[in-house]
Amino acid sequence: MGRLAGFNYREVIRKLKRLGFEFYRQAAGSHEIWFNPETKRFTTIPNHPGDMPEGTLRAILKQAGISPQEFLENQ
Repeated sequence: MGRLAGFNYREVIRKLKRLGFEFYRQAAGSHEIWFNPETKRFTTIPNHPGDMPEGTLRAILKQAGISPQEFLENQ
């Protein structure tokens, strides 16, 4: 397990909100689009039960322009 393993949807959203993201719209199925007005970046977040796979979280962070270190440091 890597450093980004073990985060669920609520924890990811909480951290993204602190980094300036806000809910933009509902996407297909159980996915949501979030937007950061400061950086003008969008990211898609799956709202599934259980922990988010590490690869999925890495893809979200890459899409959002957030480094894994920045994500982990943000409480």
